[in-house]
Amino acid sequence: MIHARGLARTFRTRRGDVDAVRGVDLDVAEGEIVGFLGPNGAGKTTTLRMLTTLLAPTRGQATVAGVDLRRDPAGVRRRIGYVAQSGSTAGEARAGEEVVDHALLYGVQKATATARGRELFEQLELDGLWERKCSTLSGGQRRRLDIVLGLVHVPTLMFLDEPTTGLDPQARANLWHHVRTLRDERGSTVFLTTHYLDEADALCDRVLVIDHGTIVAEGSPDQLKQQVSGDAIVLTAGAVADVPRIAAVAASLPGASVPTVDGTVVEVRVPSAGRLLAGLLRSLDAEGLDLDGIELHRPTLDDVFLTLTGRSLRDGEPTSTSAPTPGAAA
Repeated sequence: MIHARGLARTFRTRRGDVDAVRGVDLDVAEGEIVGFLGPNGAGKTTTLRMLTTLLAPTRGQATVAGVDLRRDPAGVRRRIGYVAQSGSTAGEARAGEEVVDHALLYGVQKATATARGRELFEQLELDGLWERKCSTLSGGQRRRLDIVLGLVHVPTLMFLDEPTTGLDPQARANLWHHVRTLRDERGSTVFLTTHYLDEADALCDRVLVIDHGTIVAEGSPDQLKQQVSGDAIVLTAGAVADVPRIAAVAASLPGASVPTVDGTVVEVRVPSAGRLLAGLLRSLDAEGLDLDGIELHRPTLDDVFLTLTGRSLRDGEPTSTSAPTPGAAA
């Protein structure tokens, strides 16, 4: 559905050229929900704007929804849906009018647009709001209305830019359900950006991580978490004297990191800890070692981000001495 190679964008500034995106290679298959993540200044928004034809690439090639991005941008626009982060509805307009007017821009007949719009209103739990002014809708309702605008012309590929920003937890969870429905019931392919790591974890089949204008990692959320961090096993010794022996047993686990010790607590990271836990307990018992407690912690996408980029996804500030690409788009 998306195939890009060497996609890049350079901006000219008074201080010289700035490479916001340095050469992105990415593939999105039909029917996938793919999350596109990156700290502020990583090049995420610039890449999204290129893929949606809002910004011309400086170099590289891409096909989007089966259409060459550079040769036929109008053809790309006809085949995609795009929901901007800031939304696209006018407060004084009526919700149904916005939907119909949007569809007319794509050449959809008014009667067809009205029928499709009302069907989408029902599917996205907007029943009874067709005549309501957009300014009177809740935040969650307006975001769902934005999705209706992106779907009314029946695109094969939907781009969602920060779809749940500013929503309360209940509205976010509700919108997650509708995003899944786009794929599961409508067969849509979804490409979304988000600053919420739990959102990417819950929604996405695959995640692409961009930093300093290049893709630095990709895979399913579970694959990325195992690849970067592994699972943490935290063992609390019953006696301080047993800590060295407990650490030695933990270190013998397949693929184990060097254990860390803090008082009576021993922590070790291993791949797939759930499969190793029973054997670990048997080994500790055979050595006559008692524990006061044992905990198992799965890695999070936040662990992935800190490992890959050295900074938080939300604040975009590096924890190392390397600075982010100046002027790069978020």
